[in-house]
Amino acid sequence: MESSGKSFADALKMVRERSSPEELIKWIPSEKSVAAPFVPSLMILTLNVLALCPNEITSLKNIPDNLRLRLINRMCDKSTMNAAVLRLLVERSPTEIRVKNCSWLTQEQFHHTIGNCDTTKLQVLQLDLCGQCMLDIAFKDILNKCQECFPTLTILSLRGACGLSDDGLRNLVKSAPLLRSINLGQCTLLTSAAVNCIADVLGSQLRELYIDECNKIDAMQILPAFKKFTCLEVLSVAHMRTINDQFVNGLVTASACGKVLKDLDFSDCNRLTDNSLKIIGTTCDDLRSLDISNLNKLTDSGLEYLANGCKSIQKLKLCRNEFSDVAVAAFLESSGESLLELFLNSIVKVGPHTALSLAKCSRKLVSLDVSWCRKISNEGLGLIVDSCSSLKMLKIFGCTQINKEFLEGHSNPVVKIIGSKFTPIMDHLYLLEPEEEKFLRYRFLQY
Repeated sequence: MESSGKSFADALKMVRERSSPEELIKWIPSEKSVAAPFVPSLMILTLNVLALCPNEITSLKNIPDNLRLRLINRMCDKSTMNAAVLRLLVERSPTEIRVKNCSWLTQEQFHHTIGNCDTTKLQVLQLDLCGQCMLDIAFKDILNKCQECFPTLTILSLRGACGLSDDGLRNLVKSAPLLRSINLGQCTLLTSAAVNCIADVLGSQLRELYIDECNKIDAMQILPAFKKFTCLEVLSVAHMRTINDQFVNGLVTASACGKVLKDLDFSDCNRLTDNSLKIIGTTCDDLRSLDISNLNKLTDSGLEYLANGCKSIQKLKLCRNEFSDVAVAAFLESSGESLLELFLNSIVKVGPHTALSLAKCSRKLVSLDVSWCRKISNEGLGLIVDSCSSLKMLKIFGCTQINKEFLEGHSNPVVKIIGSKFTPIMDHLYLLEPEEEKFLRYRFLQY
């Protein structure tokens, strides 16, 4: 059954007219349990063993990019990544160098690996958390080789590079004329000048910009730069203290990218109010992903603005807000049909109304997080999981009310349930295998 496309007001009225929503939840546990202990695949076990023995790896040649990335990610998670493995990654003329945790990387190691790498074919460079390196100096030798030493680079991620300055970034951006995605989250030295530089050099082609937790950047000072970002689809400004309703208004109504934006992250921008959601709902009708977690000034009215304007949202994070059970249910009734991922973590008022509407209107859900939502019953969760046959991931951390009646009684054979008090801790570690970070996620969309 699909959502009716009704307005939020009509949906809210219908939800409020439900008498005893708990009694409307009709779910009977299956007599034959489909739940089974998680058994890691041979591939997962092999990667885990290799990640613990980095010095035994002598070559990464002929290893597919996706497996190489999974191996490197495991090494980063287990703190076994080192310079010897990095040297294997940069051999010959790599197209990708992706390391999500370079906290171990020293200036000298950078010089002997990245500094000596042939970058002419490099398309993706990810060196996150490289806090020991002064990147202005580290990149100097590379940049001195030629004016455009990154001629094919399209994706750059230097998240957590606390030694990167405005000048260093400026030189790096000018050497990479094809950049489409830049992640500078937690680069704490960067100021508004850095964003203005990116706009001047890459404004007509940049599609993704992440500047979350860069609190030396003043939101209002960079607002004029967004008039130059004509193709910007993804913007993350999470945890930035200066983000306010005025910035959001200028971003989506006065800038060049307002109608193009598809993915916005405003989590922990605590100055935002329902007015921002009204502006987004009115303007961003093609929005696909929105994170508005932990915004304590939002009310149910904000959800109404979103529901009436953003009908194509596929990923929505509402965590740690004060939305009511009936408002979340009304949103799902009016705009929940497209949802693939929904995060309701710590929305303590969520309960039977939300469960009913999820089961009815969000049948395409692939991932759901209801951690710490203790008003959702075994029956409510059973109805959701059995109705949403595409659901593959369910997180229920802190849901102490959920017991084996649901865990052994649901009939969805593909769902992985994480966070149950009955699940061995090591199973959680396997199930929570980190997903590959996606860059240029909307590259195949046509305008």
